[in-house]
Formats: sequence, C-alpha cells, structure tokens
Amino acid sequence: MRTTTGMVGAMVLAAGMGPAQAEDDTRLNGLWKLVSYEVEVRQNGEKLPVMGKQPTGYAYVTPEKRIFFILTGEGRKPAETEAQRAALMSTLVSYSGKISLDGDSWTADVDVAWDPKWVGTKQTRMFKIEGDRLQVLTPWRVMPNWADRGETRSIVTFERGKE
Repeated sequence: MRTTTGMVGAMVLAAGMGPAQAEDDTRLNGLWKLVSYEVEVRQNGEKLPVMGKQPTGYAYVTPEKRIFFILTGEGRKPAETEAQRAALMSTLVSYSGKISLDGDSWTADVDVAWDPKWVGTKQTRMFKIEGDRLQVLTPWRVMPNWADRGETRSIVTFERGKE
C-alpha cells in the first residue's frame, strides 16, 4: 500500500509539473518584432516615446534560454562625425544573456551589451503575453540612455515574428 501511494503521489506530482513547466519554458521562445517602446517617468507618470513613434528592433529567445535584444530608434541616420556616432548610442539598446524564468518574469545574466556597465549584471523583466503580443516592463531604474529623467521604467511591446 505504501509503495502504491508513493507511486501515485510521484505520478501526480510529475503530471502536475511536467506539461505546465514545459509550456512555461517555451512561451517566450522565438522571434519577437518591436512594436513600441515607451518610457514612463516615475516622478510624474509621463510616458515618452523615447525611441520615436516607429522604433525598430527584435528580441529573440532560444530554446536554450538565451535572449538577444536589439532595439533602435526611429529615423537613425548614418554618422559622419564622432559626435554623430556618440549620439546614435542614445537610440540603441542591445544586449544578450542567459535567462531564467520565474512565473511572469525573467532574469538575464548579461554577458554582452551596448553599454559596458550592463555586462555582468542581472536584468530582470516582467512580461505578459496576450495572443501574439508580448509586453515587457523593466523595474524602475535610471537608464543610461535617458538618465536626465531620473527613475524610469520601459514599457516595450512586441508582436510574434513571422520570419
């Protein structure tokens, strides 16, 4: 009886964790195309399209749980001078790292980034998937690209890529 109860308990536990965990582990996988990038200013609640009304970019999550981001602002033009090249940095967010999932958030262990200050950091993001839409929210923080605004959080919206 004890063995049967143990086996049933193990099967129930495995059944409860197996499919749900597998679903959770794959829901972010694949290509996501950037739709919008807003920054909310904590001090006054203002929402700003800091990358323009039509930013471009992608996020990609591999089955091995590596995330790649490259997000660029609207209207970027080739740089001719050092000052112009430096200005392009304010319309770029790009990083990669292994992620671990925890419910509706992930933490990326950043190993490559457009801003060297991010390398070696852990970046946590909350997310919500509704149909083919993924909305990603950062925690409140001072972002290097718009530090003059104080604490902000990004609200980044993607649609599932079809390519």
